[in-house]
Amino acid sequence: MKETEAIFLSLINQHKAIIHKVSKMYMDDAEQQRDLFQEIVMQLWKAYPTFKGNSKFSTWMYRVALNTALVYFKKDNRKIDKTPLDENIDVIDVNENESKEEKLAYLYKAVQELNAVEKALIFLFLENQSHKEIAENLGISEVNARVKLNRTKEKLQFIIKKNGYEF
Repeated sequence: MKETEAIFLSLINQHKAIIHKVSKMYMDDAEQQRDLFQEIVMQLWKAYPTFKGNSKFSTWMYRVALNTALVYFKKDNRKIDKTPLDENIDVIDVNENESKEEKLAYLYKAVQELNAVEKALIFLFLENQSHKEIAENLGISEVNARVKLNRTKEKLQFIIKKNGYEF
Protein backbone atom coordinates (compact mmCIF):
# COMPACT_ATOMS: atom_id res chain seq x y z
CA MET A 1 0.00 0.00 0.00
CA LYS A 2 2.87 2.37 0.77
CA GLU A 3 4.21 1.99 -2.77
CA THR A 4 0.79 2.79 -4.29
CA GLU A 5 0.49 5.82 -2.05
CA ALA A 6 3.97 7.04 -3.01
CA ILE A 7 3.23 6.64 -6.74
CA PHE A 8 -0.09 8.47 -6.34
CA LEU A 9 1.50 11.35 -4.42
CA SER A 10 4.23 11.64 -7.03
CA LEU A 11 1.65 11.82 -9.83
CA ILE A 12 -0.42 14.39 -7.92
CA ASN A 13 2.68 16.49 -7.33
CA GLN A 14 3.58 16.30 -11.05
CA HIS A 15 0.11 17.42 -12.14
CA LYS A 16 -1.04 19.60 -9.25
CA ALA A 17 -1.31 22.61 -11.57
CA ILE A 18 -4.39 20.96 -13.10
CA ILE A 19 -6.08 20.86 -9.71
CA HIS A 20 -5.12 24.47 -8.97
CA LYS A 21 -6.56 25.62 -12.30
CA VAL A 22 -9.83 23.75 -11.81
CA SER A 23 -10.13 25.13 -8.29
CA LYS A 24 -9.59 28.68 -9.54
CA MET A 25 -12.10 28.20 -12.35
CA TYR A 26 -14.88 27.08 -10.04
CA MET A 27 -14.24 29.05 -6.86
CA ASP A 28 -13.53 32.76 -6.53
CA ASP A 29 -12.61 32.79 -2.84
CA ALA A 30 -9.13 31.49 -1.84
CA GLU A 31 -10.52 29.43 1.05
CA GLN A 32 -13.09 27.79 -1.22
CA GLN A 33 -10.35 27.10 -3.76
CA ARG A 34 -8.33 25.29 -1.07
CA ASP A 35 -11.41 23.30 -0.02
CA LEU A 36 -12.13 22.28 -3.60
CA PHE A 37 -8.45 21.40 -4.15
CA GLN A 38 -8.60 19.06 -1.15
CA GLU A 39 -11.90 17.57 -2.32
CA ILE A 40 -10.42 16.87 -5.77
CA VAL A 41 -7.34 15.19 -4.28
CA MET A 42 -9.57 13.09 -2.02
CA GLN A 43 -11.75 12.02 -4.98
CA LEU A 44 -8.65 11.26 -7.05
CA TRP A 45 -7.34 9.04 -4.24
CA LYS A 46 -10.69 7.24 -3.95
CA ALA A 47 -10.82 6.72 -7.73
CA TYR A 48 -7.12 5.88 -8.15
CA PRO A 49 -7.66 2.10 -7.91
CA THR A 50 -9.89 2.38 -11.01
CA PHE A 51 -7.14 4.06 -13.05
CA LYS A 52 -6.04 1.34 -15.48
CA GLY A 53 -3.51 3.34 -17.47
CA ASN A 54 -5.52 3.15 -20.71
CA SER A 55 -5.08 6.92 -21.00
CA LYS A 56 -2.50 9.35 -19.68
CA PHE A 57 -2.79 10.02 -15.95
CA SER A 58 -3.33 13.72 -16.66
CA THR A 59 -6.30 12.97 -18.96
CA TRP A 60 -7.89 10.79 -16.30
CA MET A 61 -7.12 13.46 -13.70
CA TYR A 62 -8.87 16.16 -15.79
CA ARG A 63 -12.03 14.09 -15.91
CA VAL A 64 -12.08 13.32 -12.18
CA ALA A 65 -11.19 16.91 -11.25
CA LEU A 66 -13.87 18.44 -13.47
CA ASN A 67 -16.52 15.98 -12.35
CA THR A 68 -15.63 16.64 -8.72
CA ALA A 69 -15.77 20.41 -9.27
CA LEU A 70 -19.17 20.15 -10.96
CA VAL A 71 -20.62 18.03 -8.15
CA TYR A 72 -18.98 20.15 -5.45
CA PHE A 73 -20.30 23.33 -7.04
CA LYS A 74 -23.86 22.00 -7.22
CA LYS A 75 -23.98 19.95 -4.00
CA ASP A 76 -22.88 22.70 -1.67
CA ASN A 77 -24.95 25.35 -3.44
CA ARG A 78 -21.87 27.51 -3.78
CA LYS A 79 -23.45 29.89 -6.25
CA ILE A 80 -21.65 33.01 -7.34
CA ASP A 81 -23.12 36.36 -6.37
CA LYS A 82 -24.94 37.36 -9.53
CA THR A 83 -24.30 41.08 -8.95
CA PRO A 84 -22.47 42.32 -12.04
CA LEU A 85 -18.80 42.90 -11.41
CA ASP A 86 -18.92 46.46 -12.68
CA GLU A 87 -21.17 47.39 -9.74
CA ASN A 88 -18.56 46.12 -7.30
CA ILE A 89 -15.37 47.23 -8.98
CA ASP A 90 -14.36 50.36 -10.81
CA VAL A 91 -13.63 49.73 -14.46
CA ILE A 92 -10.23 48.16 -14.63
CA ASP A 93 -7.79 49.65 -17.07
CA VAL A 94 -5.52 46.86 -18.19
CA ASN A 95 -2.40 48.33 -19.70
CA GLU A 96 0.68 46.79 -21.19
CA ASN A 97 2.69 47.21 -17.99
CA GLU A 98 0.55 44.78 -16.06
CA SER A 99 1.99 41.37 -15.47
CA LYS A 100 0.79 38.15 -16.96
CA GLU A 101 -0.45 37.13 -13.49
CA GLU A 102 -2.69 40.19 -13.24
CA LYS A 103 -4.16 39.52 -16.68
CA LEU A 104 -4.73 35.90 -15.68
CA ALA A 105 -6.49 37.10 -12.51
CA TYR A 106 -8.84 39.19 -14.69
CA LEU A 107 -9.55 36.14 -16.82
CA TYR A 108 -10.36 34.03 -13.76
CA LYS A 109 -12.61 36.82 -12.46
CA ALA A 110 -14.50 36.88 -15.76
CA VAL A 111 -14.74 33.08 -15.80
CA GLN A 112 -16.56 33.25 -12.45
CA GLU A 113 -19.60 34.59 -14.34
CA LEU A 114 -19.83 31.42 -16.46
CA ASN A 115 -21.91 28.42 -15.46
CA ALA A 116 -20.24 25.18 -14.36
CA VAL A 117 -20.24 23.49 -17.78
CA GLU A 118 -18.96 26.64 -19.51
CA LYS A 119 -16.11 26.77 -16.99
CA ALA A 120 -15.19 23.20 -17.84
CA LEU A 121 -15.23 23.99 -21.56
CA ILE A 122 -12.97 27.03 -21.13
CA PHE A 123 -10.64 25.14 -18.80
CA LEU A 124 -10.17 22.30 -21.28
CA PHE A 125 -9.77 24.78 -24.15
CA LEU A 126 -7.07 26.65 -22.19
CA GLU A 127 -5.37 23.31 -21.62
CA ASN A 128 -5.08 23.00 -25.44
CA GLN A 129 -7.44 20.06 -25.59
CA SER A 130 -8.90 19.27 -29.01
CA HIS A 131 -12.65 19.33 -29.61
CA LYS A 132 -12.55 15.54 -29.57
CA GLU A 133 -10.75 15.46 -26.20
CA ILE A 134 -13.13 18.06 -24.76
CA ALA A 135 -16.09 15.96 -25.92
CA GLU A 136 -14.62 12.82 -24.35
CA ASN A 137 -13.90 14.57 -21.06
CA LEU A 138 -17.40 16.03 -20.83
CA GLY A 139 -19.26 13.04 -22.25
CA ILE A 140 -20.80 14.94 -25.17
CA SER A 141 -20.46 14.71 -28.95
CA GLU A 142 -17.58 16.44 -30.71
CA VAL A 143 -20.01 18.66 -32.67
CA ASN A 144 -21.76 19.63 -29.44
CA ALA A 145 -18.40 20.40 -27.81
CA ARG A 146 -17.42 22.64 -30.74
CA VAL A 147 -20.74 24.56 -30.69
CA LYS A 148 -20.80 24.94 -26.89
CA LEU A 149 -17.16 26.05 -26.83
CA ASN A 150 -17.71 28.71 -29.50
CA ARG A 151 -20.74 30.07 -27.66
CA THR A 152 -18.85 30.05 -24.37
CA LYS A 153 -15.88 31.89 -25.87
CA GLU A 154 -18.24 34.55 -27.23
CA LYS A 155 -19.90 34.87 -23.83
CA LEU A 156 -16.53 35.16 -22.11
CA GLN A 157 -15.43 37.88 -24.56
CA PHE A 158 -18.63 39.77 -23.78
CA ILE A 159 -17.99 39.48 -20.03
CA ILE A 160 -14.41 40.67 -20.44
CA LYS A 161 -15.49 43.70 -22.47
CA LYS A 162 -18.42 44.47 -20.15
CA ASN A 163 -16.13 44.56 -17.13
CA GLY A 164 -13.37 46.56 -18.80
CA TYR A 165 -10.83 43.74 -18.65
CA GLU A 166 -9.87 43.95 -22.32
CA PHE A 167 -6.22 43.11 -22.77
